[in-house]
This record gives sequence, C-alpha cells and structure tokens, in this order.
Amino acid sequence: YNRVWIPDNEEVWQSAEITKDYKAGDHFLHLQLEDGTELNYPVDPAALPPLRNPDILVGENDLTALSYLHEPAVLHNLKVRFVESKLIYTYSGIILVAINPYKQLPIYGDAIIHAYSGQNMGDMDPHIFAVAEEAYKQMARNNKNQSIIVSGESGAGKTVSARYTMRYFATVSKSSSNAHVEDKVLASNPITEAVGNAKTTRNDNSSRFGKYTEISFDKSYQIIGANMRTYLLEKSRVVFQSENERNYHIFYQLCASAMQPEFKHLKLGSAEEFNYTRMGNSTVIEGVDDRANMVETQKTFALLGLKEDFQMDVFKMLAAILHLGNVEITAVGDERSSISLKDKHLNIFCELLDLNCDKIVQWLCHRKIVTTSETVIKPMTRSQAVNARDALAKKIYSHLFDFIVEKINQALQFPGKQHTFIGVLDIYGFETFDVNSFEQFCINYANEKLQQQFNLHVFKLEQEEYMKEDIPWTLIDFYDNQTVIDLIEAKMGILELLDEECLLPHGADENWLQKLYNNFVNKNTLFEKPRMSNTSFIIQHFADKVEYKCEGFLEKNRDTVHEVLIEILKESKFHLCANFFQDNPVSISPFSSTISIKSARPVLKSPNKHLRTTVGSKFRSSLSLLMVTLNATTPHYVRCIKPNDEKLPFEFDSKRVTQQLRACGVLETIRISAQSYPSRWTYIEFFSRYRILMTQQELSINDKKQICKIVLQRLIQDRNQYQFGRTKIFFRAGQVAYLEKLRSDKLRHACIMIQKSVRGWLQRKKFLQIKQAALVIQQYFRGQRTVRQAITARTLKQTWAAITIQKYCRGYLVRRLCQLIRVAAVTIQAYTRGFLARKKYQKV
Repeated sequence: YNRVWIPDNEEVWQSAEITKDYKAGDHFLHLQLEDGTELNYPVDPAALPPLRNPDILVGENDLTALSYLHEPAVLHNLKVRFVESKLIYTYSGIILVAINPYKQLPIYGDAIIHAYSGQNMGDMDPHIFAVAEEAYKQMARNNKNQSIIVSGESGAGKTVSARYTMRYFATVSKSSSNAHVEDKVLASNPITEAVGNAKTTRNDNSSRFGKYTEISFDKSYQIIGANMRTYLLEKSRVVFQSENERNYHIFYQLCASAMQPEFKHLKLGSAEEFNYTRMGNSTVIEGVDDRANMVETQKTFALLGLKEDFQMDVFKMLAAILHLGNVEITAVGDERSSISLKDKHLNIFCELLDLNCDKIVQWLCHRKIVTTSETVIKPMTRSQAVNARDALAKKIYSHLFDFIVEKINQALQFPGKQHTFIGVLDIYGFETFDVNSFEQFCINYANEKLQQQFNLHVFKLEQEEYMKEDIPWTLIDFYDNQTVIDLIEAKMGILELLDEECLLPHGADENWLQKLYNNFVNKNTLFEKPRMSNTSFIIQHFADKVEYKCEGFLEKNRDTVHEVLIEILKESKFHLCANFFQDNPVSISPFSSTISIKSARPVLKSPNKHLRTTVGSKFRSSLSLLMVTLNATTPHYVRCIKPNDEKLPFEFDSKRVTQQLRACGVLETIRISAQSYPSRWTYIEFFSRYRILMTQQELSINDKKQICKIVLQRLIQDRNQYQFGRTKIFFRAGQVAYLEKLRSDKLRHACIMIQKSVRGWLQRKKFLQIKQAALVIQQYFRGQRTVRQAITARTLKQTWAAITIQKYCRGYLVRRLCQLIRVAAVTIQAYTRGFLARKKYQKV
C-alpha cells in the first residue's frame, strides 16, 4: 500500500500518498496530501512514516484487528466510526472504548438489553451492555467475582457508563422477591450524584469522588444487595469553586426548594445569596431543573427506606454549612479578628445545629495551643479565622457524605449470603491542569496503580492466549510503572516525606519541597525540578509529565479542624451533629477507614498513629485494599473518551482524543499487541476470507486447516511472520495488510476480466440494437419511398390524361366558338355587303 501517516499540527496525523518509489538511502519521501499538495517529506531510514491500513479494515469493531497497529491507525478508526457512522463504542482487545456523544442515543432500552443478554462479546456490535454481559456470564460460568473498571477524565461519561452497567445487571438478574433490591441499587446513583457530583468547566455532572460498588449475587445469580466504597471526596469544593463551576448539586437543589413549606425552617434563599454556592458565578446549569432534581433525590431517599426525618436532618446539616459560609469575619488590627454575635447567619447556623453561639464566635477567632507546661489561647488573624471556618465546613460535609454512604449501604444490605459479586469502579482518570495540587497528585497516583494492574492483566492474557494455542512464547516488553509508584509510596518516598513534614510543629510546604529536591533531583529520572519555579516539582507519570504546585499540600494532607471546635460540635443537642464527632467514631463501610478527627494541636504524636490519620496515608491504604480486591477478580475495562471540550455532539477533536488515548492505556494495549502477533484469525475465517487466493488443487483437499497452512506457506515465504495455533492463525503486524493486497489484486484482476467481458457484451448488445434499429428504419424508409413512387406515376398519368382531355376539350370549344364567330362574322359581312351593294345600286 502506498499511503502513509505523517504528523500534523492540527489533526495530529494526516494521510498522504507516496508518488515515487522509496529507495534505500533516500532522504526524502515524495508525497501527495489529500488536498493535492505535493510534499518532499524528510525521513529517517530507521523510522519511516507509519503505513495506513487498507480501506477494508477501516471502521473495524476491534482496534486490534487492524493490520498496522499504531497511534494514527487507532485515531483514524475511532474517528471514522464516531463521526461518519455515529458509533460511540469500539473494542480494543479487552478494552471497550466509549466516546461521549454529548447526545441522548436510543441504544439503551430494555429491548437492547435483552438483545445482548446471553450473547458472546464479539457476536454483536461493541456496547457497554456487551461488557456487562461478559462479566455476568463469566461470573455465572466460573463462579468468580468480576470487576468493571470505568475510567476517563472529567466529562468523558464515566458516571453514565457505570450507571448503565448497573442497570443491565438489575434488568437481566431480576429476582422474584418483593424486596425490589435492584431498584434500590439503581436508586443509590441519584443520591451519590447529588452529594458527590458537581458542575466543572469540563463536565456538568462531574464525579468529585471515586466509587466502587459491589453488586452481590446469590447462587441463582440474582441481585440480593450491594455495597459502596468511596475514595477521596474533593472537600475543597465545598468552600471554593473556580470560575464557571458549581458546588455539589445538593446545595443548589436545596436552594431551589427553599420556598417550599417543608424547607422554610432552614431559612435559605437563592444560591446567589450564599458564598459557598456563588463563587463560580454559575449557579444554574442549562437544561437542568434543580427543583425537579430535589424531588427526585427525596424520592430515592424514600425508596432506600430513609424516612423524612432523616432527610430533614441531612438537609439541616447542609443548610447549616451554607449559613456558616456567610458568617462575616472582620479584621481587628493585623493580629485579631471578630464575629458579631448579631450575625444573622451565625445565629441560624447555631440554631440549626443547636450550638452555643458564644463559644462558636470565640473559637472561630481564637485557637488553643497546648504545650507540656501551659495552655495558650491565641487570637487568629482574619485570614486564619476564615480558614478555620472553611475547615469546619469541609469537615462537616465530609462526615455527612460518609454518613449518607453508610446509610445507603445499610439500605442495600441483604439477609442472605453473598455467593459472588460484580464490582463497578467509577474512578477519576489521569488529570493534568494548569495548576495541579494535592487532589491531582492523589488522582494520578491512583491511576498509576490502576495502570500497573491493567498492564499486568493484558500481559497475562496475551501469555494465556499463546499457551492455549500452543504458540512459542516470547517475552513481550511492556511498560512497568513500578518505579514511579515507588517514587510516590515507597519508604522515604513522596508520601512518606509529606507525612513526616506534617508531624513537625512548624512544618511547611517549602520545607517539604526542599526535601524532595534533596532526595530525588538528579537521583531519580522520574522526578524533576522546574527550571523557572522553586515552588513546584515534576513527576514523569505513565501518561505525561505533570507539574505539581506544592502550596497547600501539607494542609490538605493534615485535613485539620481545631480541636475546640470539635468539642463544641460534640456538645450539640442535634443528634446527627453530635454523633459525627464522638470519641468512638463509627465505621463508614467495611472497606473504608473510620471517621476520626485529627487535632490541630501542634503536639508531636507517635508516627504510626499520625500516619494513619493523614489523607495521603488513608488514601494509600484504601487504594491498596482496592487493588487487592481488583486482583482477586476478573477485570473488564471501559475507557471513556471526551471527544471535545465544547460538549458538541459528534465533534471529534483529534488532539484531545489522542491525549486521552495515551493516558488511558489503549495505546499501551495496542503496543503490546503489536510486539507479538496482533492479528488473529480462526482457520474458518481465514478460509472464507482468502479462498480466492487458493488454487483448484488446494481447494480439492478436504481438511480446511491443511489448506490454510499450504496456502500461507506459498503466499508468505518468511515463516516467522505467522504461527499456526490450535484454532487460530497468528500474524505479525502488516501481514494481514499484505494478504489483503494480494486478495484485492486478485479481485481487481477478476474484476477487470468481468468488466471486459461485460463491457464487450454490452457493446455488442448495443451494436445489435443499433443495427436492428437501422434495419427497421431502412425498411420503413424503403417502403415509404416505394409507396411514394407508385403514387407519383399514377398521378403523372392522370395529370397527362387530364391535360390531354383538357387540350382536346379546349380545342373543341375554341373551334366551336371560332366557327360560331366566323359564321356570325360572315353573316354580318354578308348582310353588310348586301346593304352596301343595294345602297350603291340604288344610288347608281
């Protein structure tokens, strides 16, 4: 094939046709772009441009079926399917690539679910239901737990994909009992989305936490319950949102319902009235009715058995957070701050949570420092007081979120024994922004762990496939990101140094960063110091280099609230508030860490105890538990892709898609496949496809497997380019394209012969038709001429006869007239002469 891919600034890759044969030693490749532009493209003989697949392979359901496996081929195939065919799902080996269409599609109804039920994964078009069915079928067949890992960046459609998988399980495994367990499992989604999702610049419904939902099945493989684990809620969003972003949906739903009678006692108003909901200057989402969503949230609470009293307690806590954000803190000089006891929102906050107003005022503006010898009460500046207020709001919301998740898990508990489960992991994808902080660091750390698990699983499947087919196994080189994981979590790694700095009374972000520089710069190739910054560090992740700004790392890792404020909340007569902050915290779920409050007192504690309480340590522990769970299950992967940043339906931004493909492991799967034998055909498929290349003698053999072997040995001389397995033939990259070329050449030759014969037949047929038409015309012409000639002779005779008759008639008439005239003249003459003679006579 004479078409290649070359890099392009706009489209990442563009197609070009080779116009002149390339010879070894040439420094330029003569190309013609699709727009007709001629180009001399400089090439390195060691790295020629990637070849383009034949048209027959473009639009394949499975990317690994492409003969030439590389980035431009993958990108082009996805673009053709998405833009031209409006297909959002494509397989990439064991991965389902799902591109967000930003449009409701009619492909998720119950009829579609039943169509995929019982089908093998490759029998029908790629679909999220096909992955769900494969997981369900393997669970039932092998009695082994399954996991569906849904990942992708914000706005790629992870939440929707996870929701559809759970809906599939709820539909195909409906139990005969009246417990409506399936409905309860599905009902948990709107609640967790209300309290854990928010509008960001990239997505109107972005999950700001990770979620692993275990759907439990009994021995009949019917749903009997579920359990949910959550990871790393973005608490900072409660008190701060960037431009064009919103806080969590539940706040806006509450404000939209403020005028309803049952919410009047919360003394709320519109979202524009509260600091915590108006920061992003975007309180409304186009096409979203917050009031209607609030009704839906209340219905799902009720469906889970969470009564109105519980709901109202939750709404009271949420309203209290909003009022707390509006508490006005004023500066008194440079070192002190104060809050008025008459502050309207302060009094509402204390009233809702049943707190002592005087104590809240005092300890929002002061802090207690306990040393070994004395206790000092120190006033705080306005900035420090605002931070204390915001920390309290974040802590309350965090505990409320965990409490709601715990209540959902209780509602989804089951009396029977779990036989197997399918876990659905909806977790944040690899993130990189202009400014990356602690949250992005944890998210990317989680993705490093997931990527390692993914690579090992793909590698393992490749190995199992070769062993099953008795193919000689050769070691495949694949990227192992253990080194970057060690950089983050190993002894004296980034997280441990961060926890160590958090132990120190005067620990600071700058000191921690300096330790990182001392330990890793010029010692670890994956860690870099930015040239133009002394407040950031760079980590080379599996997907990309990411620069992290160290500001706020320590505070976010500590996640501290001043102890005195905690003590005040413990004294609250509002039972929900008091229960959150008891000395003996309640476990949030069987898999999550317990709720514990970390004191802000700068007193050194034992390292082990402290390390258990930092956010980074807890996240590392929960992530390890997650990896243990995933490794004990059979994983299935769904990689969600965001096609453009403008949320336009079926618009494909090649740059953004390529960036995500590099980050989500699709290209790594392709790379691993391309190293070995990426193209795999069963003997029957090969026989059916390439039968045209076989001779009559070969076709006379009865054994199709033997025919395939004989044909391949004749067509491909290099034996290393393919392997014969038990049921399949394995081809190295490019061999299928070569066979396709032979097949297309054969078909082209046959096509030319057919065209030649058909064109000759058509011309002969046309000639005969013209000849026949000419004969008919001649026949009629001659007949007409004969008739016309016959008619002319008779007419001439008749005319001649008429003339002759006329001649004689006219002669007769003229003679007769002449004779009459002559007689008359003679008579006249006679009488005249007689008269004259007589007259003369008489005269004479």
